[in-house]
Amino acid sequence: MKNRSFLQFIKFGLVGVSNTLVSQVVYMVCIALGLHYIAANIIAFIISVLNAFFWQTRFVFKEDESAEKRVWWQVLLKTYAAYAFTGLLLNNLLLIFWIDLIQLESYTQPLTDFVNGLGIGISNSDLAKDIAPLLNIVVNVPINFVINKFWAYRQKKSANKDA
Repeated sequence: MKNRSFLQFIKFGLVGVSNTLVSQVVYMVCIALGLHYIAANIIAFIISVLNAFFWQTRFVFKEDESAEKRVWWQVLLKTYAAYAFTGLLLNNLLLIFWIDLIQLESYTQPLTDFVNGLGIGISNSDLAKDIAPLLNIVVNVPINFVINKFWAYRQKKSANKDA
């Protein structure tokens, strides 16, 4: 069971990488088409979660044939809810935590000096804002995995036992 869950987590991470790429490409295309960045972000979110649903259903959380069948549209709605919670709500709360409460920029000066030494001009504040979303990944991915595994893609044991 532990090996299966670990393998699912690795697959979930791979889907997440593809999902991030899909989201970024859709966002950039929408911006290039002249859409407002908020509209572009919403469209990218909708399409990238649909991408996650497709690959998670086929690759990560395969349906157990001995359990009750999943209702695809319920799983899709739960997948959107899970990603909305981690990707929108929790992500923004964590950004506030890292940037405003912890004041991450007060801890990044050595890294800022190193990056600036490479000839890349960046302020301590901007570097902290670039690092904060990366820190969020460490929190969000495991939470999103658990929500999807045990809620969105959960299957009830079949009531029909073949005797």
